[in-house]
Amino acid sequence: MTAESVTLALCGDVMLGRGVDQILPFPGDPELREPYVQDARIYVGLAEAVNGPVHRPVAFRYPWGDALAALDAAAPAARVLNLETSVTRHGTFAPGREIHYRMHPANLPCLAAARPDVCVLANNHVLDFGREGLAETLRSLAAAGLRTAGAGDNAEAARRPAIVHLPGGRRLLVVALGMPSSGIPHTWAATARHSGVHWADGPSPATAAAVGAQLRARKRTGDLAMVSVHWGYAVPRAQTACAHALIDAGADLVHGHSSHHPRPVELYAGKLILHGCGDFIDDYEGITGYERYRDDLRPLYLPALEPGTGRLRELRIVPFQSHRLRLRHASAEDARWLGALLDRLADGFAPGTLTTEPAPELLLRPA
Repeated sequence: MTAESVTLALCGDVMLGRGVDQILPFPGDPELREPYVQDARIYVGLAEAVNGPVHRPVAFRYPWGDALAALDAAAPAARVLNLETSVTRHGTFAPGREIHYRMHPANLPCLAAARPDVCVLANNHVLDFGREGLAETLRSLAAAGLRTAGAGDNAEAARRPAIVHLPGGRRLLVVALGMPSSGIPHTWAATARHSGVHWADGPSPATAAAVGAQLRARKRTGDLAMVSVHWGYAVPRAQTACAHALIDAGADLVHGHSSHHPRPVELYAGKLILHGCGDFIDDYEGITGYERYRDDLRPLYLPALEPGTGRLRELRIVPFQSHRLRLRHASAEDARWLGALLDRLADGFAPGTLTTEPAPELLLRPA
């Protein structure tokens, strides 16, 4: 952060459960109830079959790889990620779901290694082990000093913005919510009596209006406000309209996630909309059938905002690649591929530029 701009660090889904949990110092129960895989260690084996052995246990910092130094070099004012896993030892699998993610609470130093300021929980895996699993997740994160948004013991807590204090007396407000298009069932919605996620029934004007009311109730002069939303892979007109309405309602940035590969980047009224950040950390390495999407490439987004208005100055994107369940800098060739994709998808930006020293980095500026 400089006097002229506020830099944020944003990424998509951070999935430290399942196979990633199994390589950390305190692996939990590896049992799965998926149609084809019943042991989380199989996902480790798939990654090893493609790229070589992962010597276990790894250090807590290991899955982040080169991303930790990149984060430190960027010196962002706030770091926000979507934590796509429950943090629990609870063993009751949520019914009606084929995929369940959980990490052992003793492995939370892995998450803490990235020093996140906000862990978004409004997603389709945080209740994979029921409300007891969510309760342990919330307790474990709070005990580790990790701030959350988007889930809570009741609806008020789930809707409450996370607040990050910025230099100069300013604040960043993060409201997080999830939608059924990402696979979140209505039964996971937090209510006055039950824990759960901040759930919205879809990308509608009513959703934007409700979030806008939350922001107006808490936003002060000079504050920045971000809406972090877990929604579908596709980007239908209703989603684009909702993102615009969120900006009109007071958001300075829309941080979308759930898609396993990057979705469009948009500039609206001078404000940044990330429709889908793609995955950041997961155990998908070695799973075949999706190669054309290049879901091995993992972007870190570093938007620089005007402190008074929230308007975007520039967007830096540092591309990483998953290799042996660890992030390493993408090659220049892969960075060019990602840059070409984002140029095709971006709306409101000049063509991006690529630098390769000391590591590949993409730069997008408003047109």
